[in-house]
Amino acid sequence: MNFKKLLSSIGMQVVIAMLIGAVVGHLMGADAAVFAPLGTLFISLIKMLVIPLVLVAIIVGAASLGDSPSAGKIGITTFAFFLITSALAVVLALLLGYWFQPGVTADFSSVTPTSDMIQVTAADGHIAGPVDTIIGMIPTNVFESMTSGNIIQILVFSIFFGIALTKVKGDGAKQVQKGLSTVLEALVWMITKVMIIAPLGVFGLMAEAVGTYGFERLEVVLNLFWIYVAGILIFGFVVYPLLVHFLSPVSARRFIFLMKKPQVMALSTASSMATLPVNMQTVEEELKVSNATASFVLPLGATINMSGNAIYYGLVAIFFAQMYQVDLGIMGYAAIILTSTLGAIGQAGVPGPTFLVVAVLMSAGIPIDGLPLLFALDRIFDMIRTALNITGDAACAVIVDKFAPKDVA
Repeated sequence: MNFKKLLSSIGMQVVIAMLIGAVVGHLMGADAAVFAPLGTLFISLIKMLVIPLVLVAIIVGAASLGDSPSAGKIGITTFAFFLITSALAVVLALLLGYWFQPGVTADFSSVTPTSDMIQVTAADGHIAGPVDTIIGMIPTNVFESMTSGNIIQILVFSIFFGIALTKVKGDGAKQVQKGLSTVLEALVWMITKVMIIAPLGVFGLMAEAVGTYGFERLEVVLNLFWIYVAGILIFGFVVYPLLVHFLSPVSARRFIFLMKKPQVMALSTASSMATLPVNMQTVEEELKVSNATASFVLPLGATINMSGNAIYYGLVAIFFAQMYQVDLGIMGYAAIILTSTLGAIGQAGVPGPTFLVVAVLMSAGIPIDGLPLLFALDRIFDMIRTALNITGDAACAVIVDKFAPKDVA
């Protein structure tokens, strides 16, 4: 009976689909691309709902918190959590890289470039200055921001609009808030229905990823890969659970157990945004975080909280520094920590090649010649780091909810 109930769980179905997809991809090789439309269909359905979900959820969350004396504390706590944990993730990556020396024995001389290896130039490492970054966060046309999927601009508008609703006098604003809450419930219902086909979508994504890239190329960077996985596991199953355990009412064991479903979804889709609906459901229904806190913290975290990316940036930097025998020194390490932290926070929550690592390498004077090989494997790295990213979002929501006023729960 329990076994039958287990198989009926979407989470277990996703795990099984992911395993079957990996086996099929390995056996079929490049021909597994025939299953790609299944993954594309699933991701497209999720993306169809993600933008309106983020817009409405952030407005509802900001409106719920905006008229509370705890609102400022919640906002500051959320941003501080993301910034500090990202910095800690880089430091952990540098320590692991320093101890295990993954780049000392690396040899890329036998690697033959392939057509799917992305060419990298110094121009890819350009990062806008602080002033340009701040200006770029302000939408000149919010509808254009929604059309183009500029999540940062949507977040800025949504937070501003949500707070504004709490400052408008009269019953009209209250009715708008109730209406938006109803819209949010409708969007969640739609996403619940889309999740029915999640196993098929995950099967297609895994079959294509494994069939296209395989596991052979990992042999060249095997030392980097395993140390990277170790860093992800330490942060995801030690650091975050301990923070939750000591800073919230939720125990570390319970947090780890309940996060399995969104972690599997993140691992298979490689997208924080695609995992957002599942993460919100888990955080609200299982971890008992208030809707107001979850609606504010999780969409924000899916955009700016990228501790998994921070670990990747730090490890890749020290990997190539060792490979090219670059003596980093204190300033080099400081540059990696600063650039990795800021780059991780600014990385969009969608899958794709991580060009910001170019900026991290350049900041410490490390050659970028070997990066194309890692970009060819970016999907595999991205799947793993996304699982950590959404875990950090959930941890933040659980901790921040402790400071939230009970009347908005």
